Amino acid sequence: MEHNDEVISDLKGLINILNDGKEGYESASETTDSIELKGLFLKYSAQRAGYAMELKDHLAQHGGESENERGGLLGALHRTWIDLKQALSSKEDVSILGSIETGEKAAIEKFDAVLDDPATHADHMELLQKQRTGIREALTEMETYRHRLENLNDA
Repeated sequence: MEHNDEVISDLKGLINILNDGKEGYESASETTDSIELKGLFLKYSAQRAGYAMELKDHLAQHGGESENERGGLLGALHRTWIDLKQALSSKEDVSILGSIETGEKAAIEKFDAVLDDPATHADHMELLQKQRTGIREALTEMETYRHRLENLNDA
């Protein structure tokens, strides 16, 4: 039973982080004036929503449930996305991208912590690896985009 409780707790934590990311990307899409960035942010918001649904299916298989659609209010990532909201007030795309990068790095750390316990999460390791890879790819895309904007601003 203790093993199952750990699985439920870990999955709920990941679902909260994914929902935080979804909300952060939605906020970013509403704030930027760049059509290209709006599309990018909405794409990753939808990806995070899909990831959360996949994990909710696994959570249900373990007897847990998550009604939370808005992220973890007490989670460390929530504080990270608050940085995003502060950046959004400036409407500066470089700042928005930097805040998203911080949030994605925090999400990767949380996924890594869960992935470091393969015995506990054996039935969904492949799914977690796939989602972590997707978050890493999003982070790389945000970093590349931010560097490109910084170079344009420096020119």
